[in-house]
Amino acid sequence: MKVPVVVMRGGTSKGVFLDFENMPNDRLLWDDFLLDIMGSPDHRQIDGLGGANSLTSKAAIIKRSDLKEIDVEYTFAQISIENQLVDFKGNCGNISSAVGPYAIEQGLVPVIEPITTVRIFNTNTQKVIISEVEVENGKVKTDGMCSIPGVPGKGSPIYLSFTDAEGAVTGKLFPSGNPIDVIETSMGPISVSIIDVANPLVFVKAQDVGLIGTELPHEFTQEKLIELEEIRSIAAEICEFSSKDEATIKSPAVPKLTVIAPPMDYIDTTGVERKASDIECVIRMLSMQKPHQALAITGAICTTSAAFLKDTILSNIVTINQHVVRLGHPAGVMETKVDFIAGHLSAIKVVRTARTILEGYVYTKSNYEYSTMLA
Repeated sequence: MKVPVVVMRGGTSKGVFLDFENMPNDRLLWDDFLLDIMGSPDHRQIDGLGGANSLTSKAAIIKRSDLKEIDVEYTFAQISIENQLVDFKGNCGNISSAVGPYAIEQGLVPVIEPITTVRIFNTNTQKVIISEVEVENGKVKTDGMCSIPGVPGKGSPIYLSFTDAEGAVTGKLFPSGNPIDVIETSMGPISVSIIDVANPLVFVKAQDVGLIGTELPHEFTQEKLIELEEIRSIAAEICEFSSKDEATIKSPAVPKLTVIAPPMDYIDTTGVERKASDIECVIRMLSMQKPHQALAITGAICTTSAAFLKDTILSNIVTINQHVVRLGHPAGVMETKVDFIAGHLSAIKVVRTARTILEGYVYTKSNYEYSTMLA
């Protein structure tokens, strides 16, 4: 079978975008279908569209929405590279940044110049994301002067606002009920903060796990990754996603392990020196048990929100004196902007770039039942 598909870069991720109408009729076949087109499980994904990296093994399923004041509904899928697994538990902020442009280009929303606002309902988290996309001559504008760490070149800015994102996956700001939990690990007791805003993250201090905090992705040893996965797996059990012994297989994408350290100077992956005075904290995330090359958008949203909370492990690390939070990650610095209404944190905004890379067809190895598929 051949399936209409669009390949898009959103922020520092790349994914396959599919119209909901072109998905298998049987929802139970979605996993097999997505594994098929991505070429998983295979660490090279040589027989599919996957890029052999968790940042490029993603999919977005989009449909026009009938919900009030919503334009499109968007389901995110993280496709495992080496396991027979598709994880729908959380969202991806970077892929979210391409949903607005996709909706405009596919005629799912009316074009309004110079800015088309697309209201997106993410089905994974049951939360609304507002995307502001520049439009010129009736088309999505891709050229511009906006640059983001981890992506070469510049493009047109896309502004994403995440509103009321608390409890996105677990339904609770603190899934355990506590700002700090002390968990027992093979390394001894370790303090963590499990916080769910946009996506659930388990935060740990760099010094508590034998790290400085400024390590670059290639500096994480396999031994250290195993230790960090143990912490993440225990947190997954606390979140009731799976047992800790099965978390790597059954809940590999959430919660995301996040290492936090105070502001300090470091050299990023591009060779640029980042100054402690230019950031509120140093952050290193893991994605699918591997060091993230930059920083997940949902990770930045959760960290920003957590910075305003009391009595977490971030409380004595991150000092906030303004409505812009600067997070020092391996590829540079990401800024988030916080909006307050009556003293309540109402929305967190980030800027991304995105563009369409390919539009065409992907051929599946197996047959599936489709509603509008082409034979």
